[in-house]
Amino acid sequence: MEVAISSETPDVSSVFHELELVVSRFVSGIEERANALWHTGPELDEFQSSLQVAGTSTFTLAFQISLVVLTTIGVFRLCRRLFEHPESGSWRRLFSIAAATLVSVLAAVVVQRFLVAEGLQVRTLRIWIVITVSYQLIALGIRALVTRARTGRVGRLSLLVRDLLYAVAWCMFGVALTVTLRLWGVGPGLLDLFSSFVVVLPACVLFISAACRNQKALAAAVAGSKPRHRIIGHLARIWPFIVICFLVITFITMEISLTLGVPLPNITVFLSIVIVFLAPHLDVLIAYRAKLALGADHVSIVGVALWQTSRFAVVIIMLTLLGAIWASPLASGVGLDLPSVALEAFEIGMISLAGAFLWNILGTVMSRIAKNDHRGDNHGVIGPTTRLGTLVPLLRGIGKATIVALIFLSTLVTMGVNVWPLITGLSVFGLAIGFGSQTLVKDIVSGLFFLVDDAFRIGEYIETSGAKGTVEKISVRSVTLRNPRGPVATVPYGQISKIVNFSRDYAIDKIQFRVAFDTDVELLRKLFKKIGLELMENPEIAPDIIEPFKSQGISNVEDGTLVVRGKFVAKPGRQTVVRRHVMKAVHQAFLENGIKSVPKPLTGDPVAV
Repeated sequence: MEVAISSETPDVSSVFHELELVVSRFVSGIEERANALWHTGPELDEFQSSLQVAGTSTFTLAFQISLVVLTTIGVFRLCRRLFEHPESGSWRRLFSIAAATLVSVLAAVVVQRFLVAEGLQVRTLRIWIVITVSYQLIALGIRALVTRARTGRVGRLSLLVRDLLYAVAWCMFGVALTVTLRLWGVGPGLLDLFSSFVVVLPACVLFISAACRNQKALAAAVAGSKPRHRIIGHLARIWPFIVICFLVITFITMEISLTLGVPLPNITVFLSIVIVFLAPHLDVLIAYRAKLALGADHVSIVGVALWQTSRFAVVIIMLTLLGAIWASPLASGVGLDLPSVALEAFEIGMISLAGAFLWNILGTVMSRIAKNDHRGDNHGVIGPTTRLGTLVPLLRGIGKATIVALIFLSTLVTMGVNVWPLITGLSVFGLAIGFGSQTLVKDIVSGLFFLVDDAFRIGEYIETSGAKGTVEKISVRSVTLRNPRGPVATVPYGQISKIVNFSRDYAIDKIQFRVAFDTDVELLRKLFKKIGLELMENPEIAPDIIEPFKSQGISNVEDGTLVVRGKFVAKPGRQTVVRRHVMKAVHQAFLENGIKSVPKPLTGDPVAV
């Protein structure tokens, strides 16, 4: 026991030692930042001196930057108005954007060449030109994404776009300002002052203000269209709060990482914030495209699955960026091997994407089968036409369970977990359940043979031992029948000894009529044949008739009465409708031709008087 304790002691000591190093590093980082901020005055003087050496000043450089920025924005918007029309197609819009970008950059470069031709000023002005054009493109993307998602009213969406563009503009300004200061070699204190209190803090405040002012638009983007799941509804209500918490945590994380000496890239943080705001709108837009692709027969199954999987890919990318922001300072500060963690996370992400793609492939295949397998007519009768349509729910459930199991096991293998004991234990556990639940096994095996024999399908009317009705649901161990009067019966497969299917292929209906003994039988035959031909020309019921109504002659003679019979062949489930039309036509024909029907005599004991 003492040996075990002594062997674990170094591990515990090393953990506390690492924590102590992190704390001391953080404290020293705070002291360094405070000392650097204290000396921002001399650094500012050095910056102005470097500007004077380059032949410019702060005011002159700011004026030149403002001039090239205004030129870029003005030419870009002017070209957009000239090249694009309200009814332009997608390709023309892309052409107008590309042309506006090229022309605005050329115009800004011409202005820059007019202002200054060499030195750091040239690089500074070109940095601002690139950042300004990038902002114009990002603004177009945000407008298109949010408005095309159609998650709320136009006024609400325009307010969200406006607030987002204000925050994005400040972020792009901050990126350009930070790069400019680094280019001119300013000191760490001045750079920290501008980065933290002039760029990052106001940008976070603008984004938080956008989230607070547009809570309904953000919630509607997450909720999507109705009907929606209850969990999605709860997530939509708290999504604005989640966004605000993310912004606060991001700001704190950036300050901690800067204090630890591993500052996060501003572009990564900026893109992560934009993705958090726009991910719900992007998800709604992708979901809309995926729905259109699923309903279009010309789109392949792989194409539909790729559209659906891209929704999951958006979530993976968002989580990856968030992990990159939060894990980088933690890994550097605590001493974790960030490359190995990133590689393992990448492998798990790829496994998840592959599983999502297989899941969507399976769902698309089953949806296409169910869509093509169901028939409908003008009477509203809908039902499967092949046995595969009946097996779709079972195949979907088994396939999705298999995919989830494979993803789970593959993730464990990637994390270095030995899964063979788990597989063996589950196999033994399943075998024990099988021996202990013989009735369940009997139900499952019997149902398997019923489905293999194609004894019934969803939508068919069947009769089993003690129950009859329309098949509504087929599960692993039972079938659910809906009686025509409404009650639902769930019958385990093991209790079914015989199945009578009333909905397979065709239905023969025979109708008897009692007429007087002196009735002309040949006239009856001709009338029945005429009725059958007329019903075949009736567009209302003609599609339901397989063989027309015709006479079968005299079937019996009872007490001086002729019993004649006619029959027809109809589609299963439609014989009752056809029978009504036949009875109505026969009644009218009897009246027109003077044929008298004879009631069936009452039988029973005579009543004593």
